[in-house]
Amino acid sequence: MSLLSKINSSLDLKDLSSAERQQLAKEIRNRLIEVTSKNGGHIGPNLGVVELTIALHTVFETPKDSFTFDVSHQGYVHKMLTGRNGVDFEKIRQTNGCSGFLNRAESVHDSYGAGHAGTALSAALGMASARDMAGKDCDVVAVLGDAAFTCGITLEAMNNISSHTKKLILIINDNKWSIAKNVGAISRYFNDLITNPLYNRFHLNMESFLKKIPGGSKVIEMVSRWKVQTKDFFVKRSSLFEKLGLRYLGPIDGHNVDDLVKYLQFCKQSPNSVVLHINTVKGKGYDVAIKNPEKFHGCSPFDIATGQSKPTVPPVPNIPKWQDIFGKALVQFAKNDSKVVGITAAMPSGTGLDHLEKEVPKQFFDVGIAEEHAVLFAAGLATQGFHPVCAIYSTFLQRAFDPIIHDVCLQNLPVLFCLDRAGLSPNDGATHHGLFDIAYLRLVPNTIIAQPKDDDELVDLMNTGLLTKRPFFIRYPRGSALGVKIKDVPKKINIGEAEVIEEGKEIALWSLGNMVEEAKKIAKEIKRLIGIKITVVNARFVKPLDESLLRKHSENHQLIISLEDGTEKGGFGSGISEYLQTQKTVTRLLIIGWPDHFIDHGNSVSQLRSENQLSTQQITNRIQKFWNKVISTS
Repeated sequence: MSLLSKINSSLDLKDLSSAERQQLAKEIRNRLIEVTSKNGGHIGPNLGVVELTIALHTVFETPKDSFTFDVSHQGYVHKMLTGRNGVDFEKIRQTNGCSGFLNRAESVHDSYGAGHAGTALSAALGMASARDMAGKDCDVVAVLGDAAFTCGITLEAMNNISSHTKKLILIINDNKWSIAKNVGAISRYFNDLITNPLYNRFHLNMESFLKKIPGGSKVIEMVSRWKVQTKDFFVKRSSLFEKLGLRYLGPIDGHNVDDLVKYLQFCKQSPNSVVLHINTVKGKGYDVAIKNPEKFHGCSPFDIATGQSKPTVPPVPNIPKWQDIFGKALVQFAKNDSKVVGITAAMPSGTGLDHLEKEVPKQFFDVGIAEEHAVLFAAGLATQGFHPVCAIYSTFLQRAFDPIIHDVCLQNLPVLFCLDRAGLSPNDGATHHGLFDIAYLRLVPNTIIAQPKDDDELVDLMNTGLLTKRPFFIRYPRGSALGVKIKDVPKKINIGEAEVIEEGKEIALWSLGNMVEEAKKIAKEIKRLIGIKITVVNARFVKPLDESLLRKHSENHQLIISLEDGTEKGGFGSGISEYLQTQKTVTRLLIIGWPDHFIDHGNSVSQLRSENQLSTQQITNRIQKFWNKVISTS
């Protein structure tokens, strides 16, 4: 019987020998590769923290002790060691399986849920402060990747540790990567600590000597004291952590589980806050992932032998992804105008800005995981006559809400925002669905908000946004577009002008973006069921709405329906409702969007739509039922 199979029964990690720990690590890696090859997921980060997670669960005891993992995408091993290595893990990121992130509703061992970067240290500090005030005897451990230090929230939390608690354990999992290669001064700081050859030569020699001396925690303390005295001399930089009142240990090998256990035991015994800096390899144990760290940060199902992705749906030839349409179009705009620049917050490939990085690198900026800074940085560029294009996932742009209001929109600066993943990210779940951007942007003055129906219209809207001297937001979903041919020369669309796709009567179906194709299908079904050819509209703009066309439809249609890939509350349909309330009309309105609760993860967009009464047939049935009420009361 394998060690891993005993996790759910009687295995006590504290009783494992050194050889057994190594065997367990090997079994966990095999399990990680096996499951993620079928389901996709964050394989690289999890392979990198196998030994660390084994050591954490050897030294500490959850749920008494609390772990916060930044982003928590590297929590798969933690799940496996806390009773979820059966069917739940087999179906991770799938319907009725484990979430791909830590989730408080899923297990008492998940002390804090997450999905965005930069949250772990602040949350851990809150937990530690609560422990102190309650007089409890337990430990709080925050595990942060080096990339978390490009996120301002982490630095804000570090500034408060020494004044808010006496004891917090911070582990820096340093693999030199987040999703893309890390950028900025903090990354260079870590690199200096790790790579200085003189410091490391002394480090290795001293470690070799100290390991021969018995004494347990006293030896570890000696190592720590020696490093404090030597690293500033060799690195020629004062320790960021010790200046903030935190004892620094490391860097040490994050794949030596026995050393990790010893160091963590010292951290546990320490009466004060400690920083343990470990070096790991992203993708450790799977050569394909090591060679392709960006691809295997978060990947789709793959062939284990080759690492090649397995298509989850039958591939459609020559249909590009929305992100690549955006990225390639931006390259052309940038080549034609040196004032056009692209900005990403650590997501060059995910947003399509890697095309700009390769072809026009002087007009490309990666600011790290720092969405607030990205927006403020764009605002500064815009004041100097540049045309900044911020490419940020819808769910991550939430983090920059204040700079959007205070710095871009209040000053009415011409920043073009391109919001990828607007809609569902099915396997990732609630933390990554882009369902709220319409609602949180629509209320801000000076905003223009649009969504294209197809490939060509995206490029037209980008062109329109760059020519319009105002804050301009374009949203589009994850995945493949429609494959519509893109014109050689993009046109400028009149701001707020909708497009009538099909002329009809009685019912006007106002659809937005990727819902236009859905609206066409629904219109066919409505005609089949009730014999009415309805009007189908490609709204294009959420703000401003095409009030002229909307007024016309309110006068000559009995029912207006809004259809959007966003939240029903406060979204596109709410904007139509607000306008109709200003008109003297008896036209009914039916708003169709995502319901007022967080949407879980699932196998696919279609499956999650069905679960939430948003499949084509379910929407059609809802419209038919509502129409029957309209005609019965008219």
